[in-house]
Amino acid sequence: MAKVGLVYHPDFLKHKTGPMHPERPERLTSIMSQLEEKQLIDKLTRIEPKPAEETWITSVHSPQHVASLRAVGAEAGNDLAYVDGDTPMSRDSLDVAFLAVGGVLAGIDAVMSGGVRSVFCAVRPPGHHAEPSRAMGFCLFNNVAIGARYFQQKYGLKKILIVDWDVHHGNGTQEAFFRDPSVLFFSTHQYPFYPGTGGEGERGFGAGIGSTINVPMKAGSGDDEYIEAFNTRLVPAAKEFEPDAVIISAGFDAHHNDPLASMRLTEDGYGQLSRIVKGIADEHAGGRIISCLEGGYHLDSISKSVYRHIEVLLGG
Repeated sequence: MAKVGLVYHPDFLKHKTGPMHPERPERLTSIMSQLEEKQLIDKLTRIEPKPAEETWITSVHSPQHVASLRAVGAEAGNDLAYVDGDTPMSRDSLDVAFLAVGGVLAGIDAVMSGGVRSVFCAVRPPGHHAEPSRAMGFCLFNNVAIGARYFQQKYGLKKILIVDWDVHHGNGTQEAFFRDPSVLFFSTHQYPFYPGTGGEGERGFGAGIGSTINVPMKAGSGDDEYIEAFNTRLVPAAKEFEPDAVIISAGFDAHHNDPLASMRLTEDGYGQLSRIVKGIADEHAGGRIISCLEGGYHLDSISKSVYRHIEVLLGG
């Protein structure tokens, strides 16, 4: 059985978003309850996060972006303040965002030390919509983009593959690496849909042309369509790219029960996508996978899908 790490901290629940907001603390408590109920948590290596140093945040984001979030967070006090109409911050949100990034970096440290082969990061707030200079779409810092730079700058890995199966396009991740051939960004997403980016013609710019692969999916797409996209588009691209590590933007909001989208994936479908990505990592990257929670807003479905995802990482 492959060693798999789990990043989690109860402080992730301190990021408050309001009673009607879909990105709520219960998303994590439902996941943790499922892992405990099924006794899967006993098979995982717990990894303790600590807040990321700001120098790693600014490896992707501008100092002005960090300063603007500090200003919004200071406005929150005992209430909520808003970066935009979708993205609230509470008094503790910025600290939690630093901790979420730090959790991803701690997961990378664990993989690179050989303590585990792969890690699931049960973190919030999510990150893939956060652009280098602005927060949006529930996201403050881009956890996976910072993780990619950490792999490269701390450990000297040259080529990082980011696989984003969230139902929404990871516009922030795409922008961070649009000109960079050292990061291959692959995204399946409902299209056209929020945030409006992710057309197939968006392939990168300059030296980065071809390092962005967008696979827009029609509403109603399910397991078969996703598996075909991964087998026909991702697998050959990864074989040519030969990544040194794989990061997953693991959103589970393409599930057929999710209230924010119109896709038809099942828990078994997520398991099969996980198996494809694990095969890529095993073949090219020494099994190194960092999987970071993004979306997923139906509590029962996200918890069961994460359970299936981790089962596959364990070798199930």
